[in-house]
Amino acid sequence: MMRNSTRSGVDPFIVMDVMEAARLAEEAGRKIIHMEVGQPGTPAPEGARAALAAAMTGDPMGYTVALGLPALRARIARLYGEWYDLDLDPGRVVVTSGSSGAFILAFTALFDSGARVGIGAPGYPSYRQILKALALAPVDIPTRQADRFQPVAEDIARHRLDGLLVASPGNPTGTMLDKPALAALMGAAQEAGAAFISDEIYHGIEYERRAVSALEISDRAYVINSFSKYFSMTGWRVGWMVVPENHVRVVERLAQNLFICPPHASQVAALAAMDCGPELQANMDVYRVNRQLMLDGLPQAGFDWIAPPDGAFYVYADVSHLTDDSRALAAEILDKAGVAVTPGLDFDPDRGVGTLRFSYARATADIAEGLRRLKAFMAAR
Repeated sequence: MMRNSTRSGVDPFIVMDVMEAARLAEEAGRKIIHMEVGQPGTPAPEGARAALAAAMTGDPMGYTVALGLPALRARIARLYGEWYDLDLDPGRVVVTSGSSGAFILAFTALFDSGARVGIGAPGYPSYRQILKALALAPVDIPTRQADRFQPVAEDIARHRLDGLLVASPGNPTGTMLDKPALAALMGAAQEAGAAFISDEIYHGIEYERRAVSALEISDRAYVINSFSKYFSMTGWRVGWMVVPENHVRVVERLAQNLFICPPHASQVAALAAMDCGPELQANMDVYRVNRQLMLDGLPQAGFDWIAPPDGAFYVYADVSHLTDDSRALAAEILDKAGVAVTPGLDFDPDRGVGTLRFSYARATADIAEGLRRLKAFMAAR
C-alpha cells in the first residue's frame, strides 16, 4: 500500500461539500437557493464567448508562451492605467491558471519549506491549504471588527512572519483596507523582510469607494487577480499576477515546468472580456440591488450582526447566539429551508463555529426568495 505524504493532509474546502449536498438535493427534485458559492450567476461576457467562437474556427489553440498571450498581458497592464492611473510594464504581468495557479507560483517563488506566512482569519480557506501542501506554515492572524477584519502592521513582527497575504475586498467579509492601512502593512512587511502578497480578486466589485491596489503604494509586492469574479469567468480558470521586474524570470521558469501555460482558449476569451464594460457594469447593478436586499433582509430574518461589505458579494454573519456548530446550522438551513449557505469554519478554524457566509452573487429573484425562506426558517426555529 502506498503512503500519503504529510503535505497531503489538507482540510476539505467545506463550501465545495455544501455545493455537493445542494446538488444532491436538487437531483432529488428540490429547488435550492444558492447562497453558498462565491461565483457569479452570469456567464462569461457575450463578447468573450463570441471572440472564442470566432478564434476556434481557425486557431488550433496550442500552447501559448508560459507567461501568457502577449496581447492579454498588454491589455491587463492597460487595466491598471484605467482603474488606478498606473503605468504598468506588461512584462511584469504573468497570466495564470486562475488565481489558484498564481498562489502556487507565488508561494513557490517566494518561500522555502517551513516559512511562516500570515493570513487573516477569517479568510479564504484555500490559502491555508495550499501553503500546507507546499510544506509552508500558514499562520492564522485573528482579526478584529475594529480593524475591519484585516491584519494590522503590528501582526507582522508579533507573529515573526516571512510573508503576509492580504485580500481587500476580503472573502468572506467583503471589507476593504484604505490606502493608509494598506501602506502601513506593506511598510511593516518591508521593514521585517517579509514578502507581501495582495489578493485583489474582488477588485471591480466595490460599492461606495474603489479598492486600493498594492501597486499604488509600492512595486515590492506580488499582486494577484483573476477573471473569475468581476469578469464572471470562474470555470474558465484564468487569472494573473503582477510581480517585481527582477522576479519575472523566476516565476517564468516555475510556470514553464508546473503549468506549461494557462488555457489558451480561456486567454482568448479573457482578452475580449476586458472590453465588455457595459455588460460587466450591468452585473454590478445586480450586485448592488442584491447587497441592499441582504443588508435589509438578513437582520429581519434574525441574522442581525453582520459585517457590512465594502466589496465582493458576501455577507458574513455572527450566529454564535444561535449555535456553536456552524456546519450543523448550515446543514439544517439546507434541509429545512432549501437555502445553501457556507459555515464559517471554512474561513476561521477557531471562531468560525459561530459564523455563516451568505453569497449574493446570483439573480435578484433568487436572493429575494432565499431571504423569504430564511425568515420563515428562523421564525419556526
